[in-house]
Amino acid sequence: MPHDERRLAWAYLSRAIEGPSRTLSTLLASGKEVEAIATAVKKREPWIGDLLAETASRYDWNRAAQDLDDVAALGGRMITPDDAEWPSEALDSAFSFAASGMSEHIRSYQSDAIAPHVLWVKGAPLRPLTAQAVTIVGTRALSNYGRNATALLTRGLVQHSWTIVSGGALGVDTVAHEEALAQGGSTIVVQACGLDRTYPSANTRLFRTIGTSTHSALVTEYPPGVNPQRHRFLTRNRLSAALSLGTVVTQAAWRSGALNTLSWAAGLGKVAMAVPGPITDTNSFGCLAKIRDGDAQMVCSADEIRALLSAVGEIDVDAQYELDFAANPIQKLSRNEMRVFDALCAQPQSATTIAENAGLTVGLTMHLLLELERKALIQRQRTNWVRHPNFKGY
Repeated sequence: MPHDERRLAWAYLSRAIEGPSRTLSTLLASGKEVEAIATAVKKREPWIGDLLAETASRYDWNRAAQDLDDVAALGGRMITPDDAEWPSEALDSAFSFAASGMSEHIRSYQSDAIAPHVLWVKGAPLRPLTAQAVTIVGTRALSNYGRNATALLTRGLVQHSWTIVSGGALGVDTVAHEEALAQGGSTIVVQACGLDRTYPSANTRLFRTIGTSTHSALVTEYPPGVNPQRHRFLTRNRLSAALSLGTVVTQAAWRSGALNTLSWAAGLGKVAMAVPGPITDTNSFGCLAKIRDGDAQMVCSADEIRALLSAVGEIDVDAQYELDFAANPIQKLSRNEMRVFDALCAQPQSATTIAENAGLTVGLTMHLLLELERKALIQRQRTNWVRHPNFKGY
């Protein structure tokens, strides 16, 4: 199929340069056209500076047309900053924050703190999916607790139309993707290889479902044919964090790779969150340490995540908890009302006896007895008082 020169230039650079490349970003920001840069790389023109060294081993890998044809044959496409589908809001906010130098977390990752130049996508349009998205990651060796926590949070977020972003790995990632689909929601898999590669192979069916969905997508920075390698997973983590408003680690051990994504979230100005776990489970030590050190906000529900990622005051988590876990009538009593209620026993008693047992004056006790009767917690039997049958066991 014929391709225009500009798209061929983007595709060529995607393979010739294994990004992210600060040099390429600087050239593009200075107003250099992508076609001119691609031509200069091929002809080894000195004005491109460090890009000469960055492309020394791959400048003759001119497979642009083939790559575009191959991704089309897969049912995918290449997108660039020229395209309406490009997730500009998510990426611009993330990498402009990184460039500001405001975050200590980004200093050790500074060389990689660059936006992608090209993305290869299969599935639904990417930009709408990232408008309200949260990244969920964690250990591959998750426990039942981690599985249930991941599913619970994912379910609660999807019910409010949040897109779930993750890396497609076994464990937490897989549970997050599968639960999002099961709830009829949207999910994004950020891969560390070309779209024609499936890693892990155990998720072949899951990736196929997402890649053919009208409300989910597979995305990668790598052209077809690129295999997954360890350094690419670290680069992938930065993109996973950049495409959402915040990252949640639901379960992670002390040295879990998921914590790298959490650090990227903080470094890119996103909200870093972690789910606490049992101290008896080493797979939760990473989350607990991040919470302890103040490097992640502790979250225990989807509503808490939404409150952190939404406008201030938009979501009142405590008010929702009050509705979900409303106090029973006894728990709502004042301290003195509780003293009177506790002084009552199974047998009817006079106000004087109740006052003695409660350690209150008879006048105050009588006032409180009438209030408890109004609340239908106790009953009057002539001149005596007794607990209402519905509250005898309290």
